[in-house]
Amino acid sequence: MPFSSNSAPPGDLSELFHRAWRSLRQTWSARLAPFELTPHQSRAMRSLAQHGNSSDPASGAGMRLKEIAERLRIAPRSATEVIDQLEAKQLVIRRPDPLDRRATLVSLTEEGMGLSERVRAARRLHTEEYFGRLDAQERAELARILEKLSGTPGR
Repeated sequence: MPFSSNSAPPGDLSELFHRAWRSLRQTWSARLAPFELTPHQSRAMRSLAQHGNSSDPASGAGMRLKEIAERLRIAPRSATEVIDQLEAKQLVIRRPDPLDRRATLVSLTEEGMGLSERVRAARRLHTEEYFGRLDAQERAELARILEKLSGTPGR
């Protein structure tokens, strides 16, 4: 029996995994729409927030574009575009690195920190709803399997 492009043959784990990932990404993108953020912008803001963001120039806190690109796993040029977009929305600020005059640090503005927190709360809710279709035992098993596949040591 032939399979349609929308159904995976039994045992085609790669296709099933990709379909689940695509569903998760599409529903998350829809949740980001009211915040007027793309997934890359949201991830960049999350990285800045996790890095110990500070808009105080004397603190030296912030990230270089190269670090942001590495965390997002995108080309530095693409990271520049993402930061340009966030800067146009006044969610991030660029400033000289106090330790290296040639370098620039990026950090969240106060508005960016507030939005980042709201997006983080929305992501928690989205995650709970999306994975809420699984019972506690299934979620634990999925976590175990994903940790194993990603090379992350079990907890």
